[in-house]
Amino acid sequence: MDQPNLVSAAEDDDGLSPYRTFSRDEWARLRADAPMTLTADEVVQLQSLNDPISLDEVAAIYLPLSRLLSLYVAATQGLFKATQRFLLAEQQEKVPYIIGVAGSVAVGKSTTARVLKALLARWPNTPKVDLVTTDGFLLPNSELTRLNLMERKGFPESYDTGKLLHFLADIKAGKRNVKAPLYSHLVYDVVPGEETNVDRPDILIVEGLNVLQPARMPKDGTAIPFVSDFFDFSVYIDADEADLHRWYVNRFLRLRHTAFRDPLSYFRRYAELAEADAIAIAEGLWNRINLVNLQENIVPTRQRASLILKKGPSHRIETVALRRL
Repeated sequence: MDQPNLVSAAEDDDGLSPYRTFSRDEWARLRADAPMTLTADEVVQLQSLNDPISLDEVAAIYLPLSRLLSLYVAATQGLFKATQRFLLAEQQEKVPYIIGVAGSVAVGKSTTARVLKALLARWPNTPKVDLVTTDGFLLPNSELTRLNLMERKGFPESYDTGKLLHFLADIKAGKRNVKAPLYSHLVYDVVPGEETNVDRPDILIVEGLNVLQPARMPKDGTAIPFVSDFFDFSVYIDADEADLHRWYVNRFLRLRHTAFRDPLSYFRRYAELAEADAIAIAEGLWNRINLVNLQENIVPTRQRASLILKKGPSHRIETVALRRL
């Protein structure tokens, strides 16, 4: 099969890339006989603001990925049983298979995570699939303000990484009723006392900006866990900077007429701005915060993903890179 290069994701000039790259059509053929289990209306309900996705996109990209993940989950469960036999251990309940979804602001992580959740939950054996976002593990605004980090919100240092690591460790230990904090995009803050319950799902999807970010390594050799150490599979959604910039600004402008108009919205002050003023603010937020985070913390983690989905200017996924085993 002819495999074109995925230039921004994996340079393969010397044949040394750890990825196999596929054109959209090549990847779509890997769907095989996987049935379409979503309707067009359901797909519309799953998409985020300013992140268009069609039934054709689900069929061409996400159904093959769903099929691949079904094979990976089954193989991992088999490996777990083999390890239990080797250790002469008592039979235990299988632990959740964890999938990480990473990428920039405005790239469409939430849509991808929700579509995957919907497809995976409709496998013939109807597995239990949960989804959490790392937004809930952000430090509260009051703490970010105290630490002078509000302008660094979304950067690695703005998260309670210890709490996130303990959450994932409990999930991988097979514990029941593990709690994850909830975040409100309306009030732009963690919601005090609000939690979601994760009770030993078959699959857990963890979506966030920096889920592939490694910890800073100590010089004394102390073992430092990474969030991605707990992942069985990870997806990075990639796009050119210029497209991400345009999508971010367009989303900001659309939010002025929707969520920003809610009296409880943290961004209510932007709702009545003239378009030129709103564009200027969106450009400033992008250049001062989101672009810096993208370049310093997010793009450098791309090569750590199991799978890279590269989007074109219209949000249509054009190429897929799958890490070699």
